[in-house]
Amino acid sequence: MDTNYEDLIKVFASTTDVQDMQRLLEEMLTPNERKDLLLRWNLMKDLYRGLPQREIAASYGISLCKITRGSKILKQKDSYCKRLLSDRYDDHLHI
Repeated sequence: MDTNYEDLIKVFASTTDVQDMQRLLEEMLTPNERKDLLLRWNLMKDLYRGLPQREIAASYGISLCKITRGSKILKQKDSYCKRLLSDRYDDHLHI
């Protein structure tokens, strides 16, 4: 792995305070990059909840191609995103 990428991952992993993480993301990412990241997370949640891809595409005004990546990730047996979603939203928690 690229040592610069690994260093960045360690910075994110060591940031445990919500306000610090918010500030880090606001300083590191442009508003459009944050918007794209939020869109990715929201469509992953919708996919996890079982919403149809066409419904998700229509609700966000995006193409099915953007959703395909998220769908493939959630179908992987060892998907970390799927595990995060399961831990966070199963057991009748609200998404």
